[in-house]
Amino acid sequence: MDVLSDAVTAMRTGQPHSGRVCRPAPFGMRNPPVAGAGFHIVLQGSCWLFPPDGAPIALGVGDVAFLPHGAAHGLADSPSTPLVDAATSPAEIPPGQDGNGSPTGQTDGSAAPTVMLCGAYLLDRSRAHPLLDDLPEVIHLPARVGHHPGLRAAVDLLGGELEQPRPGGDAMLPALLDVLLLHILRAWFDEQSAHAAPGWAAALRDPAVADGLRAIHSDPGRQWTVAELASQAGLSRAAFARRFAALVGQPPQAYLTWWRMTLATRLLRDGDATLATVARKVGYTSAFAFAHAFKREYGLAPGGFRRSARRT
Repeated sequence: MDVLSDAVTAMRTGQPHSGRVCRPAPFGMRNPPVAGAGFHIVLQGSCWLFPPDGAPIALGVGDVAFLPHGAAHGLADSPSTPLVDAATSPAEIPPGQDGNGSPTGQTDGSAAPTVMLCGAYLLDRSRAHPLLDDLPEVIHLPARVGHHPGLRAAVDLLGGELEQPRPGGDAMLPALLDVLLLHILRAWFDEQSAHAAPGWAAALRDPAVADGLRAIHSDPGRQWTVAELASQAGLSRAAFARRFAALVGQPPQAYLTWWRMTLATRLLRDGDATLATVARKVGYTSAFAFAHAFKREYGLAPGGFRRSARRT
């Protein structure tokens, strides 16, 4: 897998949730922080998003607002509308109802309603990938003709599936939500690359560093040396190590070890593989060597971690 797919997969827990929400004006709600990520996509009408810090953001038809850290925020039909605590989070809104339990589309005729797709992803932040930690509190992707066609297609498919449920929807919706998340992240990193932004956007657009990351993520169990990674990237050992550390934030071997331990936690949490199998997949020659490294990293033996994760 590539680094973006791996970063999302390593953090994701449970199933994502989404709903089609109709809000008659006036409306103003204050959403509490959540242990995950959330999004709002305007299908009809318009609204304003109030981030944790900074000025309100105007959202129009087709605009995507993504909150990768689950930050508290507000939504309202107007900047002057007072905010009240939301009765339920977007992830908990039953199909066919708005956030107050009223049928969607029900208005008093005084103003056109705002229709949105709202949803949430459950993420484990105990081992957050720096690629996702690097994201701002709010990502606003305005609808622009000819920009991000994949994202627009994902929104259309998800909106259609929620508007008219059909057989197979229970399998279709989680898959479409995963596709939507990746298209949102792709669009963000594409825009950052176009502006030569620093951080992980720079790491992903740098051919040598991207090749090194791709090698690590495609085969984390291999006994990679810096020289081998540099060869994959077409650079000298010293030049590759300097560039990798400058853009990723840590040396290649340190990142490799970090990623192996992160992958190990997912394998222990989500699967039933033996410790020897997990050890082999993350580059350790024996279960003993793996258990020693794991306990040094987490202060807990792999078996104890697995039991604790299952109880949680």
